[in-house]
Formats: sequence, C-alpha cells, structure tokens
Amino acid sequence: MNLYEKIKNRKEKISLVGLGYVGMPIAVSFARKVDVIGFDINEEKISLYKKGIDPTKEVGDKAIKETTVEFTANETKLREAKFHIVAVPTPVNADHTPDLRPIESASRTVGRNLTKGSIVVFESTVYPGVTEEICIPILEKESGMKCGEDFKVGYSPERINPGDKVHRLETIVKVVSGMDEESLDVIAKVYELVVDAGVHRAESIKVAEAAKVIENSQRDINIAFMNELSIIFNKMGIDTKAVLKAAGTKWNFLNFFPGLVGGHCIGVDPYYLTYKAEQLGYHSQIILSGRRINDDMGRYVVENLIKNLVKADVPVKDAKVAILGFTFKKNCPDIRNTRIIDIVNELKEYGIYPVISDPEADAEEAKHEYGIVFDAVEEIKDMDAIVVAVGHDQFLNFSRKDFKRMFKKGSSESKVLLDIKGILDRKEYEAVGYRYWRL
Repeated sequence: MNLYEKIKNRKEKISLVGLGYVGMPIAVSFARKVDVIGFDINEEKISLYKKGIDPTKEVGDKAIKETTVEFTANETKLREAKFHIVAVPTPVNADHTPDLRPIESASRTVGRNLTKGSIVVFESTVYPGVTEEICIPILEKESGMKCGEDFKVGYSPERINPGDKVHRLETIVKVVSGMDEESLDVIAKVYELVVDAGVHRAESIKVAEAAKVIENSQRDINIAFMNELSIIFNKMGIDTKAVLKAAGTKWNFLNFFPGLVGGHCIGVDPYYLTYKAEQLGYHSQIILSGRRINDDMGRYVVENLIKNLVKADVPVKDAKVAILGFTFKKNCPDIRNTRIIDIVNELKEYGIYPVISDPEADAEEAKHEYGIVFDAVEEIKDMDAIVVAVGHDQFLNFSRKDFKRMFKKGSSESKVLLDIKGILDRKEYEAVGYRYWRL
C-alpha cells in the first residue's frame, strides 16, 4: 500500500503548515476526505479556528465549526503526518527582493518533525529553484535525513483567489510536480482527492515554480498597460472606462481595467522572477516597467486629488478627506500589501490626514500592520473630498444622498469625489456639479 492509499484509507495523515487565506481552505477541503492536522505558529489564529471562527472569511464560520481539521500551534503534532503541505506567505522586502524567511522557517519546522517515508509539498510562490536549492537543504539539515532516500519533495503552486467564491481550490486545475515519477504520482493522486477540476502534471519542480510566477506577472503587465492608458486618456480628457467598454466589444480584446495593484501575489510575484533573472545577468525590461507603473499609481491618484481640491478652491493642507475601503480587493478582509496605504502616505506629504473606513477589513490587522484605526462610515461628515478606493458591495449600494451626507455643506462645485474602481455613474455626479475623477 503506497502513501496515497494509506492517506485515502485514513491510515496516514496530511498536515497543512500555514493556515492563512490559502492554507486554511486547503485544510478544510482535504478534511472532508482524509485526516488533516492544521498547523500555524500564530496561537491566536489557532484559538479562533478552534472556536469555529474564520477571520479570513474564506470558508465561513460554519465550515470551520464543522470541519474535522485538528488545529494546533504545537509543531510536534506534525510528526503524526506523512504528507506535508507548506502554504506560508512569500513577501518581498522594502527593496523588492524576495523575503524567503517565512518559507525557510516553515522548512525548519517541518524538517525538525519529519519522519521517514514522508512527502513535503510546497505551495508558496517562489522563483524557479527555491524548492530544490533552499528548502531541500534545510529539510535535510533539520531532519538529518537524505532527500530522495528518506523523504521526497514536490511543488504545487497555490491558485486560490482570496474573496473569490467561484474560483476555489476544487474548481481550478491544480499544477503539481514531484522530484521523481513516484513522488509525482502520489502528489497528483492526493490532490485529485479534492480538486474536481483535475491536475496538470508539470515536467519538473522548476517548471511548476515558473508557471506560478508568470501567471501573476502576466496580470501585472496587463493592468500596468491599462494604468498607462488611463494616464494618457486623462490628459486627453477621455473617460478610460468608456474607451475599454468600446474596445471590449471585439472578441479577442482582453478584459483588464486600471487600478491599484496590491495583494500578496500580483504586486509581489514579478519581483521574484526579476530577482532570479538579475542573478543570472539579465535585467528585465517589460516586467519591471510594468511594476514601476503599478507601484506609482497611489501617487498618481493623490496628484489628481490635489489638482481637484485646488480647482474647488479648497486649501490643500488639512483638507478633510475620507477614504472608503482599505483592503487590497473587494469583499475580502485581506489587507496584506494593500496599495491604499500608498494613497494614505502620499496624502500625509501634503499635510492631509485622511479618515479611513472599511467595513470588510480586518481592523485588528490594520492597526497592527499600519497603525490605522478605522472610522465607521456613519460617522463620516464635513468632508472636502471622498475617495472610493475599493468596490465593496456595501459601497456599490451608496446613493448620491449617502455621499451628500458625508460632504460638508456648500455647493457641489467644492465637493471632490474620486472613484478609483469606477463603480459610480459618472454622469449622475457630474450632472449635479461634483468634481468627479476616476482612473
């Protein structure tokens, strides 16, 4: 009986190392079919899961209450599992170089608790070579065992889209890879237990690593193109959204929109690829120019806010500005690598300290990560400018009356409304004299 059969018959367990937006849905999904140990070093998070609370809102409290996942912050529990899935974040440092500390730390933890005959699969986004050149040596050192003889390794990039209820683990084809045919076969079959869409067996670990890193780089470049178009069309006095609507009637026109590119993938992954390329003596041109455009969009938004305040005869310093939305995407509590912080920081350069409201965001994390305390939407009033930064459903339902209540009294000419995601009806607000601007 091979490892797959043992896992399927509940004679061996799977462990999930890292229970965030990616790891936790994987753990819950596998637990419907096999025995799962869910490990995270964050004891606070573990205690929430044990109470049946899902702070990520990815699967919901009901699913957490009902799941059979054994949640733990005790790393020795990992010794009970033979198939380890590592799903920890891979951020970038301030200088845009890869921060591999989380994956190195997770490799040490798994290595200390590795047993003979185990398979370790990494899901974190990395540049090609990290699994074999960095993770395997750590696993060998910590376990005292030899990779290929005592344990095997594979890589299967995560494709979970936080906040997306349609594209889930079960419905997205899963790319899998292994260090040899035997490990690839076991890894593929284990994932097939939960991935209804099926698996794609990549030729090698490096191919799978590269596939993941280019998926998000491609999105990043396409959005950068849209952002550049938005800058050009704004100079021409043309509405970008209207242009894209017209162009989108062609069957092969790609459906991308301008915006702030944040999150833990699209704004990060391209730097992993360009970092590795530079080590090999190649300086990226397209990828990095796309990154530069996208990283500058917060500043561009604020420049246009300032111009509109000036046109509205509102003194810039100490102007009252409200930002609606702080997460990196709509209807999701995730604030990791949100680019709304760029708008906040840029406003401070002009002596403007904005009021920020986000009913969806993880308020504790916002305070801890950025030192930001949210205000309730109902408390926002007497504003000179409002920036609708995220397209949460709650904001979509706001009427003109709701916005009017937030602004200070006076003529509409002095009311500046920035609609970054283009969720409002431009004509409706311009018709009553608002100074409306969007990307």
